[in-house]
Amino acid sequence: MTASRERYDAIIAGGGIAGLTFALALADALGPEVRIAVVDRAAFAGPARRDGRAFALAAGSKNMLARLGVWPTLADEAQPVTVVDITDSSLDDAIRPVLVSYDNRVGGEPATWIVENDRLLDALIAAVSAHPGIALIGGNAAEALARDEHGVDVTLADGGMLRAALLVAADGRNSRLREAAGIQVVRWRYPQVGIVTTVRHEKPHSGRAVQHFLPSGPFALLPLTGNRTFITWTEAEQRGREIVALDDAAFLSEVEKRFDWRLGGVALAGPRRTWPLDMHLARALVTDRAALLGDAAHGVHPIAGQGLNLGFRDVAALAEVVVDAARLGLDIGSLAVLERYERWRRLDSALSAAAFDSLNRLFSNDFTPLRTLRDFGLGLVERMPGLKQFFVAEAAGLTGEVPKLLRGEAL
Repeated sequence: MTASRERYDAIIAGGGIAGLTFALALADALGPEVRIAVVDRAAFAGPARRDGRAFALAAGSKNMLARLGVWPTLADEAQPVTVVDITDSSLDDAIRPVLVSYDNRVGGEPATWIVENDRLLDALIAAVSAHPGIALIGGNAAEALARDEHGVDVTLADGGMLRAALLVAADGRNSRLREAAGIQVVRWRYPQVGIVTTVRHEKPHSGRAVQHFLPSGPFALLPLTGNRTFITWTEAEQRGREIVALDDAAFLSEVEKRFDWRLGGVALAGPRRTWPLDMHLARALVTDRAALLGDAAHGVHPIAGQGLNLGFRDVAALAEVVVDAARLGLDIGSLAVLERYERWRRLDSALSAAAFDSLNRLFSNDFTPLRTLRDFGLGLVERMPGLKQFFVAEAAGLTGEVPKLLRGEAL
């Protein structure tokens, strides 16, 4: 579907999780009168969107999905995390003692749920498709923009043009629209790669997640429904590429070296993927007529599994800002309106990126004095239940100035 200068209230470049959720939040709050276009270079159905990943979904993010009517279709396939164990050891250590273990609940409810990417995307696409005011324009990327005092024109790859009061760039880490809007980024590469896969094991995990800190990087076990576990694994760049290139038996052997012996025998139950790791932070989140969302705004090291939740915080904050402005009759694309979003999300984005970068640098090494110091610190955390509960609430996305949607409230 394309149109020549088709008019909308908002155009969202990027039909991933953040872009779709933002479209749904606007449509849910403003009703069928609002017109929204979601543009993506990939079709909204088909294998191009299937990637075998899973995400740790914070309680606040789950609240938003429940408020938007998406959670009921996900609930049966979402695995609550009941307990989190943390270890710090070398790969060849015969025993990996648990240095920190904590109950992963806030107010009696799970602070984290593990949800598979494919199921979350399918649920969002179905929910967005049911809204008459949202147009899904797949297979046709947004490539350029031109702004004036009344709106923004977006040029598509096939030459078509869309116009709206507001453009939201949710088109990923290498956002073309971010570049077109003239927003620069701070970026650096890590000498590491990320590896993900899913395994099946003999014994039940009972909702237990495990974070093994190894010298090459963290190896995290995230429980899925059934006797399955999603593995997200950081490895030194060259070694990581060698491991991913192994045949299934040899790759599984590398998994077993790092896996949790309490779960018994292991078999591969999903594809393996790898990608280079970097950190980037946009120098601004907004400009006149345009705002950045999710990975277009920030990309963080996966050590804490919070990338998706940072994107959902963006979604909830920007939706609240835009809906409040629309109800007051203000121009939703004006810089004066969008700067409220930037003030809300800028500091949290920067602090999160810095914190996860520091954690990776602290734990991704085998320098004995530093390892002794960090293990002492983990031991102190283990002895301070109040501090552990604070960390759980922070990871749940329920601290600070929490947007309404993350509290499960209507806009």
